[in-house]
Amino acid sequence: MASLSKAHTALAALREDLTGDVFAPGDPGYDDARTVFNAMIDRRPAVIAQCADEADVVRSVLFARGLDLKIAVRGGGHSVAGMALNDGGLVIDLRRMQEVTVYRAARSAQVQGGALMSHLDRATQPYGLATTGGRVSTTGVGGFVLGGGSGWLERSCGLAVDNLVDVDLVTADGTAVHASADQNPELFWALHGGGGNFGVVTSLTLRLHELPAFSMALVLYLPEFGREATRTYRDVIEEGPVEASGGIIYLTGPPEEFVPPHLVGQLLCGALLTYAGPEEDMRKLAEPLLALPHASAIVSAIPYADLQCMIDDPPGRRNYWSAEYLTGAPDDFVDVFCAAADSMPVPTGTQHVLFPYGGAVADGPHDWPVPYRDAPWAVHPFGVWEDPADDERCTRWVRRVRTDVRPWSTGAVYLNFIGDEGAERVIAGLGAENTRRLASVKRQYDPDNVFRFNHNIVPS
Repeated sequence: MASLSKAHTALAALREDLTGDVFAPGDPGYDDARTVFNAMIDRRPAVIAQCADEADVVRSVLFARGLDLKIAVRGGGHSVAGMALNDGGLVIDLRRMQEVTVYRAARSAQVQGGALMSHLDRATQPYGLATTGGRVSTTGVGGFVLGGGSGWLERSCGLAVDNLVDVDLVTADGTAVHASADQNPELFWALHGGGGNFGVVTSLTLRLHELPAFSMALVLYLPEFGREATRTYRDVIEEGPVEASGGIIYLTGPPEEFVPPHLVGQLLCGALLTYAGPEEDMRKLAEPLLALPHASAIVSAIPYADLQCMIDDPPGRRNYWSAEYLTGAPDDFVDVFCAAADSMPVPTGTQHVLFPYGGAVADGPHDWPVPYRDAPWAVHPFGVWEDPADDERCTRWVRRVRTDVRPWSTGAVYLNFIGDEGAERVIAGLGAENTRRLASVKRQYDPDNVFRFNHNIVPS
């Protein structure tokens, strides 16, 4: 570490040179700047640099290297493991860089590194265009895409990373680099799933798709009808078009108009059917789900950007998630999945989710480091609660769900769905052969592992 006087001089220079804001412990606004959505994360960086442009990012990287500070990068700050923060290091905060530029003729969007899904979705919607985005509107686009990118549109539009056109990033030595299929192609390959291991992404370009209409059905069932609802939803998806997606979601009945008052705070099973198309076509698909005994239902056309906000995870709660990707969803699996809901912590914000894949995900490029592509289904136990006294109960339930469904697991996993579960799970999320190749790219662009607050790839 640098001497105290050198650090003070360097910090004063950073404050002077940065177009954006700089926060250190004791500064007004420091605690707000270090807060992320997961209340389990409480870290105290030495410096937070809220960058306004690429030049600010370069200055910040060079500042940290000069003082031998660890670097974390914050886009949306939605990593469940709190990878946007560190203790005693530098946080490069990109939240002042949120511009989205839509190119209608080219059907693409250029997205700055700090933009959230809501910025992207709201920018593309007036043009009748969209691309696969996270199922939570407060997710940062950069981390979401570079980690693979799973969302409601993936069965028809592919994973988010399948729609990546190019990337601008600042590497560990402060160099601004452009990566595309034609420029630095090996780095471009690595950015298709390798996350933030290779630099600070200041901008990326995404391919857009026509989406003139969008619709959904949300049908809520009492838990005793959960098995039948899950099997029916599975059949609707497996026999239906790729425009159909959604999920089975066990949840605590929220205090919303569509939930009967006597079921608020009670365990419910929801079948969410999303459809990248008009309401009349979606209604035909939803008929088997609506034919089952249910407590309530919403069937409606809805702007895609509005649906994206439906299951937002409010900030300030405690979060612990995981996932298993599956070889299939046969009836015996459905029985185990639904039985796991019986012990789900209720009432909390916890959700027990079964997502469909297939379609354009399975048909997409198999050379990217996203080994879960072939899995037709995934289980996502999503622990969310408020009281620290529930920490053990909720995290234990998430781990138990993984254990229960492991007989159907492919062994692969989408890293954006999990926290810090160790090196072996990182390899499971990238593939063993891919990990070796990624480590070589890491050695070229970040040999000192400066960017380590992520699902880390060790340079070799």
